Amino acid sequence: MPKLPRVTWLLSALFALTGCARTVVLDPSGDVARQQGDLIVVATALMLIVIVPVIALTLWFAWRYRASNKTAPYTPDWDHSTQLELVIWAVPLLIIIALGAITWITTHTLDPYRPLDRLAKGRPVPTGIAPLEVQVVALDWKWLFIYPREGVATVNELALPVDRPVRFLLTSSSVMNAFYIPELAGMIYTMPGMQTELNAVANQSGNFEGFSSNYSGAGFSHMRFRVRATDAAGFDAWVQEARAGGERLDRARYLALEKPSEREPARVFAGVDNGLYDAILNRCVDPRRMCMHEMMAIDAAGGRPAAGSGLAVLQDRSRGDLRGRPFVPSQTCSADAVRPAWTLALSAP
Repeated sequence: MPKLPRVTWLLSALFALTGCARTVVLDPSGDVARQQGDLIVVATALMLIVIVPVIALTLWFAWRYRASNKTAPYTPDWDHSTQLELVIWAVPLLIIIALGAITWITTHTLDPYRPLDRLAKGRPVPTGIAPLEVQVVALDWKWLFIYPREGVATVNELALPVDRPVRFLLTSSSVMNAFYIPELAGMIYTMPGMQTELNAVANQSGNFEGFSSNYSGAGFSHMRFRVRATDAAGFDAWVQEARAGGERLDRARYLALEKPSEREPARVFAGVDNGLYDAILNRCVDPRRMCMHEMMAIDAAGGRPAAGSGLAVLQDRSRGDLRGRPFVPSQTCSADAVRPAWTLALSAP
């Protein structure tokens, strides 16, 4: 083919391919992600109000006042124009005000901690529909999903009902990570010993992809999971199938699962130990470790164990710390100190 038709043919093929591809971020299936995509489009359009004229005027000035154009006006003493100054300052100022107002409104409307008040535009959440709660744990390098009300758990597979709000409670087992399903909502971080929250909804059935968007080590590239969005009947059938067979996720099995591994296949657990997620969040799945909330309760009491809780509970357990030494109260303050403290005796057995 001649050179020009070949270029035209390649450009046509490129446009055809881009037309067939679906941009997930700007055309997602979830209402929250769709609102976030609309915000990106509006913000970009507002900024182009300045960018496009500036680029066009730059090209026009370069052509208009080129060296070979002897007819262009030459005014070396010109230094001020009130009309031009008004345009230069007023237009960006109005754009900043508009962007600030839109960002303020959408920041509160799309707050990931805020429960959903609608399923889609013009479709409020029906009265009496409780959100599906999913507890998410970022492991090295895989994802654990616990359904506390349904009593099942999965690894690297997430099943959701369509047109039902979903409330994700998220934490991490070791390092900071990021949970991201472009079809549902924006990215949210997960951190060990802390809990974040994300509210979202799937409005279309299908298989989507979720992944980690924060580098967390060697297996990060394969830290992906499949999202299955089905109707209510399909989700109920999936829950029944998950309960029918498979092993139970107890603390011992979780500690084995927590060890770093790559390319972990999807699996389903037919049952989950009560309080497992809380133990993960408080970093005390291993029964020999003190839970964070117990430690904070002792600290909040000024270093003195409250009656029936804190250190008293630990003493009843008689489990000791990770080094196998028991928890022993000791007076660590000096003679002139006014507040005693409970510490861990580290004397050799």
